[in-house]
Amino acid sequence: MRYKQKRRIKFIIIIAIIAFSYFLFSHYGINLGLDLQGGAHISLQAQPTEDREIDDTVMAGIVGVIERRVNQLGLSEPLIQREGSDRIIVELPAVDNPNQAIETIGRTAMLTFRNEDGDVLMTGEAVRDARADHDQYGRAVVSFTLTSEGSDRFANITREYMGRRIGIYLDDEQLTNPTVQAVIEERGQITGYDSVQAAEEHAILIREGALPVPVEVIETRTVGPTLGSIAIQRSITAGLIGLLLVAMYMIYYYRFPGVLAAGILAIYGLILMGTLAGLQAVLTLPGIAGLILSIGMAVDANIIIFERIKDEMKSGKTLRAAVDSGFKRAYITILDANVTTIITALILAYFTSGTVRGFAITLGIGIVVSMFTAFFVTRNVIDIFSGSKLMQAEKAFGVRKG
Repeated sequence: MRYKQKRRIKFIIIIAIIAFSYFLFSHYGINLGLDLQGGAHISLQAQPTEDREIDDTVMAGIVGVIERRVNQLGLSEPLIQREGSDRIIVELPAVDNPNQAIETIGRTAMLTFRNEDGDVLMTGEAVRDARADHDQYGRAVVSFTLTSEGSDRFANITREYMGRRIGIYLDDEQLTNPTVQAVIEERGQITGYDSVQAAEEHAILIREGALPVPVEVIETRTVGPTLGSIAIQRSITAGLIGLLLVAMYMIYYYRFPGVLAAGILAIYGLILMGTLAGLQAVLTLPGIAGLILSIGMAVDANIIIFERIKDEMKSGKTLRAAVDSGFKRAYITILDANVTTIITALILAYFTSGTVRGFAITLGIGIVVSMFTAFFVTRNVIDIFSGSKLMQAEKAFGVRKG
């Protein structure tokens, strides 16, 4: 009774893992990279000014501001990375109009408050927050909130310039030029927008701060999704054909255990897809190569396990004893082979970028999942079916006595 209860619990756990993986995959889906779904590729170059040279601190500041702006735009899975000493690569999947993205992420976005002579009275550093809003007449505006220090300063400025105009500029573009009619302390509004979307774009620029130095767009290109669609279709076709051939070989050579191995391989694929979806990983074309390679490693793990069990059965052990001993012997081999691959993937992920890093991360995740599948799922599935007559048949696991 105890053995049957253990088998039932193992079966429930495996079903729960499958159901959870399916939930993650169906709920979150797989994020596709720029090469698979198309988008915009933008190359920016930092420009030194009279006050600031280009160094690591400046570049880190630029990357930080651009990342915040892109995140505020709600774009999915962008890639923002340094290239060389003064360049930044920005890849935005599913963006059809790179010029619109450049307008938001590439502007210096220095907010200034100026008097009628053009003298700067206050900068955007005094602004704590900015949001797109509507005024009392339903017109699009940017409502901004000042810091405590900025509030005191702006109150003094508006008190001094009562009845005169104070222009609000973003870089050298005048956003509005109102006449001061009251003392403004903590909050204010920027008017003159045709739509809420235009107001939101400026609100993002003001809210996320100015770039430390100007940047120049040196390359812009739109990547179409056609290549990605073809690559996905061909990868799926190649993967299915490969899995079918492997399943046929496993079934022919190992008989009923081979059927179980084919099912375990399908479970591995679902767990891997669920893991990638749960981690919100981005799948690129090199990443697909990493997936296929990790599937091969998962097949190798099953073959190593079955061959160890077969050797134990040839020595005269019972099925259950052969399974226990075979798994113990296979663990070390599988662990050694996979750990070395994981180390390689970690090195690639740390020292590279772009598509190479995507390949390394996907491969690493696939290897970890394959190890879990081999050590937990395969072992428990074999235990569940160990009492089956098909499992105990003479030619099971490829054993040929005589």
